[in-house]
Amino acid sequence: MAKLTKLEDIVSLCKRRGFIFQSSEIYGGLASCYDYGPLGVELKNNVKKAWWKSVVQMRDDVVGLDCSILMHPMVWKSSGHADKFADLIAECKKCNTRTRVDHLKEEAAEQADEHTEHVDIDTVAAQAQDLSKKLCPNCGVVGQFTEPMPFKLMFETQMGANVDDSMTMHLRPETAQGIFANFRNVLDTTRVRIPFGIAQIGKSFRNEVTTKAFIFRTREFEQAELEFFCEPGTDEHWFEHWKEARFNWYLDLGLKKENLHFREHDSDELAHYAKGCVDVEYRFPFGSGDWQELEGIANRTDFDLRQHQRGIRTLNKWYESKGYITRIELADEAAEYLKGPLSYFDDQKKQRYIPYVIEPSAGIDRSALAFLVDAYDEEQVRGETRNLLRFHHALAPVKAAIFPLVKKDGMPEIATNIYNDLKKYFNCFYDQKGAVGRRYRRQDEAGTPFCITVDGQSLEDNTVTLRERDSMEQTRVSTGQLLSHLREKLDI
Repeated sequence: MAKLTKLEDIVSLCKRRGFIFQSSEIYGGLASCYDYGPLGVELKNNVKKAWWKSVVQMRDDVVGLDCSILMHPMVWKSSGHADKFADLIAECKKCNTRTRVDHLKEEAAEQADEHTEHVDIDTVAAQAQDLSKKLCPNCGVVGQFTEPMPFKLMFETQMGANVDDSMTMHLRPETAQGIFANFRNVLDTTRVRIPFGIAQIGKSFRNEVTTKAFIFRTREFEQAELEFFCEPGTDEHWFEHWKEARFNWYLDLGLKKENLHFREHDSDELAHYAKGCVDVEYRFPFGSGDWQELEGIANRTDFDLRQHQRGIRTLNKWYESKGYITRIELADEAAEYLKGPLSYFDDQKKQRYIPYVIEPSAGIDRSALAFLVDAYDEEQVRGETRNLLRFHHALAPVKAAIFPLVKKDGMPEIATNIYNDLKKYFNCFYDQKGAVGRRYRRQDEAGTPFCITVDGQSLEDNTVTLRERDSMEQTRVSTGQLLSHLREKLDI
């Protein structure tokens, strides 16, 4: 058994089997934008379902949220994104390729990796240095760069019917801020008590300087984020808790342990608000050293809630200056722990504080890519190459495929009845075209765990052939026991 690790193999399979297509392909495509095809959307939805089940459904201390992509401009002003969310870039004078300054390496050094996340522009500017010995990652020329310049990462849009009453808005670069903005709403409308979390899955947008490696880094992507609020002083405990929980989630869904590890952030690469951060990294088949970020778990302290509390105060002062009545009464800054709207009162300990936040932030697209890479396999079977995706049953886009051996003798009718019965419970596929061996191969490549064949014996004793994807083992199962047998195997 030999596993191919070239990204080109994954891209080819995704196009061939309908997992992922280039966006707007009929018009030449749009760089770093992708569409999920019939199998891809099922895989992606299954990844999201698995995340939601683990983080929300199976816990008593996490609730869900689905926030708007468009938010009040003050959200991004208060969070710091509007003023500081940028990369420092330099353009190669020879090939006009733009590269983040912190990703440029000297001629003798290895190519830049993807470990560094975006930091605020003041921090990035401090990293600017002599580029005379830096190597262009595209054409290889040394030291031929323009002066570093800031590159803002948020997409702008306009809200309003016309130019006179329009407002400049931003597409959100992360889902987290919607959670922080709704912290008080969740407290007031549910029975949650700290420690508790708020989770959401949603689209985010970043005007990346450079994109790479298929769906690994794109300008439009989907995030699964949890903001877990806890009492200051307990944050390190919860940080360790979520590190372990999130690492085990990937293992439980089939990623090989040798392809996963933790990478602690050095103090000089931590975001300005973070007390600590660790990445779950996966050995992707690209980049330098292959290890790339799959998910980040950060201790964000009380930074975000405090910033939004200050933002509310700033907006209220503006309203007051215009003679309006403010919606939320605020104490002065020194008393924000006591009366701020984003503080929390512990009625058992009789104390008020601004909670600390532990944030596990996963990329759904990156996770889908990792599951594709890890599941991809090929092996020789009777002198032929069998390509297959060994997906965990929970992630497989199609759970069972149903075939009549031939298109006569009542076999299609029996197979159709089985298909109509099973699809009420999980995603199924019906196929009666071509030799049955070829149909098996198509389902192997789609990652379908089980194939069910109606044959001549089915007409005699109401049994079918159940064929398992990974082992190719075939057993006879009665049609009356088929559903319960599959549900037990699939753990559904």
